[in-house]
Amino acid sequence: MGYHTFDAERADKLEVAGRRYRFVSAEELLWALSLSPDDTVADLGSGTGFFTDDVAPNARTVYAVDVQEEMHEYYREKGVPENVNLVTSDVSDLPFDDGGVDAAFSTMTYHEFASDAALAEIRRVLAADGRLVVVDWAATGTGENGPPVDERYSADEAATALRDHRFDVEHEAVRPETFLLIATLE
Repeated sequence: MGYHTFDAERADKLEVAGRRYRFVSAEELLWALSLSPDDTVADLGSGTGFFTDDVAPNARTVYAVDVQEEMHEYYREKGVPENVNLVTSDVSDLPFDDGGVDAAFSTMTYHEFASDAALAEIRRVLAADGRLVVVDWAATGTGENGPPVDERYSADEAATALRDHRFDVEHEAVRPETFLLIATLE
């Protein structure tokens, strides 16, 4: 699909903790990522760095990847942790070495970049024992929060796409508005 990105003019809405953690908590994200302190992590569609900030204390390096430079500008004003590098890039063209990322995650942005090219690129940059965590708005949701329902994927659709790109989906959870997938390379 690859629909529109979040409007950077409304970036402040991405910083409302009560709203963001309602759909995935920092603890759940960190559990899913299962990081070690030496890991290099990519936040795919990092936006204002809301979840990047939760991951940063638990990794050596975090790449905050966003296609919109305006989101990085917002993040700079907010304050970027020392171990976070801002990367302006489309997920289908990541500027990382083959196998150079230990873990990657996407919180509420999979629907924005989901494509064969993006999944192949994520696979390319993940280390052999790498992990991908996807939390996104579910096509089965009401549409009261997040993007329109017709711009979303179901957990099954996302899991099938990952399997088609030779990921092993180790965990799948479907909630009323979102889903969580944890995948590793086959």
